[in-house]
Amino acid sequence: MDISTIIDILGTISFAISGALTAMRKKLDLFGILIIALVTSVGGGTLRDILIGKTPVSWMLNMTFVYVIFGATMIAIIFRSYLKYVRRSLFLFDTIGIALYTMAGVQIATAAGLSPVICVIIGTISACFGGVIRDILCNEIPIIFHKEIYATTCILGASIFLMLTHYGLQTSWSMVIAGSIIITIRTLAVVKGWSLPSVYKNP
Repeated sequence: MDISTIIDILGTISFAISGALTAMRKKLDLFGILIIALVTSVGGGTLRDILIGKTPVSWMLNMTFVYVIFGATMIAIIFRSYLKYVRRSLFLFDTIGIALYTMAGVQIATAAGLSPVICVIIGTISACFGGVIRDILCNEIPIIFHKEIYATTCILGASIFLMLTHYGLQTSWSMVIAGSIIITIRTLAVVKGWSLPSVYKNP
């Protein structure tokens, strides 16, 4: 199993738990929780694979992803009473998920021989699109469309990964460093209240 697949699976676990927590917060039934966990987990990766012409998409060729999503969802449901601060837990798993999926996306795009700019775009789409579908289905404005820093961290992390590998750093170390930067900046942005400037003026 190569490193991009391992990272893809870890990202799937994080996003499955993130999706399940959101669905439980919306008081959906078991089927609804599983569906939200599924689309959150595979939404970004599915669009990524379609855009680079990799079909059938990864999770359809490897049942491991389906088992992982189901298992992670069940764990989230069983241990929901221990997740005292659901919103904090949701933020944690969502942040880890976007870091892992950004790294997986940019790595797969690089292997496909795409230009650096397109690799950054693919990495960002891979990280963010599942969350967009999750929020839309749960009747919320997707986080990516808020002024809150979200996709910006993915763009930065993907760019740093490409820069590090370009200058000869080992791929695994580049992923660890770039992924850690995404998690750190995203966390600081929420804690410190950092946001992108708004184009709207207060009345």
